[in-house]
Amino acid sequence: MNQAIKTKRSPLSWVPTAYLAEGIPFAMVIWVAGTMFKDLGHSDSEITVSTASIGIMWSLKPLYAGFLDMFKTKRFWVIAMQLAMAGLLGLWALSLTLPNYFVVGILLLWLLAFASATQDICIDGVYITALDQRAQGKFMGVQGAFWNAGRIFATAVVVGSAGYLQKRGMDARSAWAMALAVSMGAMALLAAYHYFVLPPGSVPQRPESAAAVASTFKDQFLDFIKKPHLLGMLMFVFLFRMGEGFLLIEAPLFMQGSATNGGLGMCATNAISAACPHLLEDKALIDGLISTVVSLVFGMLGGFFAGKFGLTRKTLVFMAICLNLPHITFYILSCLVSSDAPVALPVIATLVTLEKAGYAFGFVANMLYMMQQISPGKYHMTHYAYCTAIMNLVLIPTQMASGVLADHMGFQTFFLVVMAASIPSVIGAYFAPFPNKVEGETTLGAAPH
Repeated sequence: MNQAIKTKRSPLSWVPTAYLAEGIPFAMVIWVAGTMFKDLGHSDSEITVSTASIGIMWSLKPLYAGFLDMFKTKRFWVIAMQLAMAGLLGLWALSLTLPNYFVVGILLLWLLAFASATQDICIDGVYITALDQRAQGKFMGVQGAFWNAGRIFATAVVVGSAGYLQKRGMDARSAWAMALAVSMGAMALLAAYHYFVLPPGSVPQRPESAAAVASTFKDQFLDFIKKPHLLGMLMFVFLFRMGEGFLLIEAPLFMQGSATNGGLGMCATNAISAACPHLLEDKALIDGLISTVVSLVFGMLGGFFAGKFGLTRKTLVFMAICLNLPHITFYILSCLVSSDAPVALPVIATLVTLEKAGYAFGFVANMLYMMQQISPGKYHMTHYAYCTAIMNLVLIPTQMASGVLADHMGFQTFFLVVMAASIPSVIGAYFAPFPNKVEGETTLGAAPH
């Protein structure tokens, strides 16, 4: 059994910044890239097909995680990946001067996602091995709070900076290059800070060879597929986020889309118009700051709810409904779009944050189900990684298809499709197996990665 490394430093000196560093690059890939490319004139189909598949990098983590312990320390890999991500963000900013910036940017995003996923593995490893179980539970809420702070930084500060600079007269590509440079500086500063404060994490028994790691992987996999009711449990995990998968990239693009094409028109950078009646900075405020803060609050409430009533079939179905029913808010918004008058900002803010609140509250059920029903056993941490990898797989085809469907159908019909795609989530929750009896308190506020 790995023994926790004892350190005199308070976890408050490094847990918040470590999970801030996890949240920033994920948000840059999943949300900021789409916003930038949309602002630069690319279609929803082009954006979603090109960016959605990048998410597979976070699903590949279990395939190489064991090899990272063969060389150096977890701390080394965290700092190395943060420096690499700072460099990649800088190259992304420079690539905007190129005529083929879109292709180069997508390539850099693939590399950024790989570095981000590798960083995630090692930060989680430091957390697990540098803290005892009591401390792990105590600081789990801090994890979620600062992961979401990373999203706020990316979707509010970076996007907001690009919108502000354009409003001040800077051309779009230059404004986005400056905004990306802000994220580059943030990752470089985090790497420098972690060089001094991040614990190394423990490696009590370093594998002797790649063959030894492969043998362990084989045992982990065989132990996983022997779990009772595995197929039913994995079907629930795979289906739970299907509706959300269609919204994850396309919903922000709908907000930014031209009002004359059925979008909310949150795309103005220097002067409002009939097509863009709201500022890009308004989108950064609503979809970045307000929605993320609301998500954090309702995620904690979802954790308290599950902790009080337990994760049973009834609570699982209820939380699945809470996650999926608010998707109707985007259909309502698409119906409110009019060429005569823009949708008021308070209406947009209310309906968008309502959807985010429902998602954050219901999403807790998915994480707890994987933690309590599927992953317990000899390889609890590894099997939990398997679950999160499988969970993320449904996001890739749904995200890729979302822009194509929205461009082809129009936003109103597309959001009706999203509602239909949300039904299997609730059905899956109703039929989900419960092979393990859960005892004791649940953990609140885990970071969603």
